Amino acid sequence: MIDHQKFINNFKYFDKEIVSEIIELFAEEYPTRFSNLHKNISESDFDSLQFNAHSLKGVISNFLANDTKELARQLEEKGKKNDSENLSVLFEELKSSTEKLLKELDILKNKYYS
Repeated sequence: MIDHQKFINNFKYFDKEIVSEIIELFAEEYPTRFSNLHKNISESDFDSLQFNAHSLKGVISNFLANDTKELARQLEEKGKKNDSENLSVLFEELKSSTEKLLKELDILKNKYYS
């Protein structure tokens, strides 16, 4: 999922502690972010869905996880277009992909930044 060498190159000028904190912050924010997205979908709040998916996409971009970023982008587009078709399916795919990303980030953090 993550190209480890690109990840390392992306963060090579950061202190190990900073990279570790960035990863930990993303993991801590994960439940709230996905709770908000779920609420946006269930309430058909497309403006908030677009905003929250865009925000998540930006954070994921930092980790060079293109597949997960693409799912967030698709969710953002659905919010932009007020498109409710298959929203729940896309949400679950994004959630699953993000959970895999979190596991991989934890491995990277323990291997290189602890």
